[in-house]
Amino acid sequence: MDLHAKYPAICDLRRAARKRIPHFVWEYLDSATGQERTLQRNRDQLDAVLFSPSVLHGEFTPDLSTSFLGQSHSLPFGIAPVGMSGLIWPGAEQLLAQAAAQLNIPYAMSTVATRTPEDVAPYLGQHAWFQMYPPRDTDIRLDMMARARAAGFSTLIMTVDVPVASRRERQTRGGLTQPPRLSPRLAWQAAQCPVWLNGIRKTGMPRMKLMDGYAQQLQLGKTMRSSTAHVGYLLRTSPNWDYLHKLRDEWEGALIVKGISRAKDAKALEQAGVDALWVSNHAGRQFDAGPATIETLPAIRKATTLPLIVDSGFETGLDILRGLALGADFIMLGRPWHYALGALGAKGPAHMADILSKDLAANMGQLGTKTLTDISNALL
Repeated sequence: MDLHAKYPAICDLRRAARKRIPHFVWEYLDSATGQERTLQRNRDQLDAVLFSPSVLHGEFTPDLSTSFLGQSHSLPFGIAPVGMSGLIWPGAEQLLAQAAAQLNIPYAMSTVATRTPEDVAPYLGQHAWFQMYPPRDTDIRLDMMARARAAGFSTLIMTVDVPVASRRERQTRGGLTQPPRLSPRLAWQAAQCPVWLNGIRKTGMPRMKLMDGYAQQLQLGKTMRSSTAHVGYLLRTSPNWDYLHKLRDEWEGALIVKGISRAKDAKALEQAGVDALWVSNHAGRQFDAGPATIETLPAIRKATTLPLIVDSGFETGLDILRGLALGADFIMLGRPWHYALGALGAKGPAHMADILSKDLAANMGQLGTKTLTDISNALL
């Protein structure tokens, strides 16, 4: 089957995935918080970034390769961390890690994945990143980092934009709890998605395996005040600058801080010894009155010489060019990779990467830009 004939765009993967993923899981993946204005703002502001097409450049093949933090990548985008990936699609963490290795792009694993670093280690490529929600307990923090490093994760991501659990009203209405439990209503929804359900039967009901292990060691209960909170909130803290300085001293590899939205924070983070900054609004899942990341990106670019990543709302090759043109060095996507898994299973990530690659090349051809570093010259 010609996948490009049936799924020429990521929106086609999204449409197919929605039919194959149970509704309560879909609401977890696809929702934001509040009235989802930030989710829409991300999309609207990306669409507002325009380019000026150029002509008479002759035939050329655009170069999609790039480097980031001293590493060469075949493409300018990677796989962002998404919590509970294995709930969205059975075996997602391993499938995405394997795809990233084959594509020569970064794979970032979440602290609240359904697998541990050791589970994913056999599938990792050379660009393995571990995203950490900062643990309150020093021993847990040190152990978590040691396990990630031993498993093959060379880059650490410290997420700073989740100080408290967000409300995510749509997710709550969907009925997902932590840990997940199949009520009669949710079981009926799961039964409508037999491929997903059969996969879950093989892997077992997903849980936050890494965090659950630490909670059991500390004999912590799992009763949450909010349906969107989970065991991770019992273990983690809202970090301050002292915490960051300790983390910088403890981690020997590259350190990225994720969740930056203000230019004035960038210089201080640079002085703290951070290796790169990740501009993100958590795809609208944490706060509903913030700007789109593409809006804040230019000011942050002016404020620091550090490499920049951007995410939140990026869905197409053209979106990736928009981010690069306004100052990002690399783009990360989260939801779209899970749309690809939901639509096509193990074949999905490679097809999604091909969609984005073809879209990048087509738009670069229109703009007459042979390399990604030229793209800012084409901004309108």
